[in-house]
Amino acid sequence: MTEEAAQSDRPAVLDVVALLADLPAQGLARGQVGTVVESLDERAVLVEFTDDQGRAFAVAPCPCSELLVLHYVPQAA
Repeated sequence: MTEEAAQSDRPAVLDVVALLADLPAQGLARGQVGTVVESLDERAVLVEFTDDQGRAFAVAPCPCSELLVLHYVPQAA
């Protein structure tokens, strides 16, 4: 994969993402869903995790490689 392709696969600010691995230090489990709130560097983003009422229960730096960007509208493959 080229660097340009890798850049396009990075989660962007306000993307909804799911964890691909547990983050035990932050009390987060694989599959938890959050929103990217800041890009930290080329390999990591800051993700906010909220409950059903929109209250944040965790904000954690996450490696982009451990995140899956979720899509709610069909996209061409």
